[in-house]
Amino acid sequence: MDPLTLVFYFIIIIPSAIIHEYAHGAVADWLGDPTARYAGRLTVDPRAHIDVWGTILMPIGLFLLTGGQFLFAYAKPVPYNPYNLRNQKWGPVVVGLAGPAANFLLAVCFAVVARLLGASSIAPFIDIIVYVNVLLMVFNLVPLPPLDGSKLLYALLPDSLYRVKVFLDRYGIWLVLFFAFFLFQLIVPIIYWLTALLLGA
Repeated sequence: MDPLTLVFYFIIIIPSAIIHEYAHGAVADWLGDPTARYAGRLTVDPRAHIDVWGTILMPIGLFLLTGGQFLFAYAKPVPYNPYNLRNQKWGPVVVGLAGPAANFLLAVCFAVVARLLGASSIAPFIDIIVYVNVLLMVFNLVPLPPLDGSKLLYALLPDSLYRVKVFLDRYGIWLVLFFAFFLFQLIVPIIYWLTALLLGA
């Protein structure tokens, strides 16, 4: 990845992560929980969402550790209270999937722009926007807490597997880190395939 592409990638992944978090809060508010609104997080102002570790230090560390092969960032999680949601079982799932859905919609919109532009000088940068948002969507759908996919997993788990949920809640963050560093290649083909599908490549 050349320096200009890397800088653009870094610039794009931050607002994409912020929109991801905004979507969580907006949908939670729509479903009855005003926590994010009261906390001043229903905004796309970066100052309300930037997390020093997840938005700045972690992406730099990942870039250095992987020799520029992997870069990921996240914004400060938007607070919400699932007990305020009108639907206690599926409300958290809808809130959880709102973030990946927002990234998917961004990817689709910019893929349309890329197709309209054709072989222009800025096309490679539009492609990066599509790729970044597909990456955020797919990675966040991994069913490990605190990633969004865990909300769907928890809703589907029968009560008899409650201990699985307890285990994931306790060790989920470490499992996510293990996945990011050692198993990320498992989802790379999905990310590439979906990006190529949207771009018509």
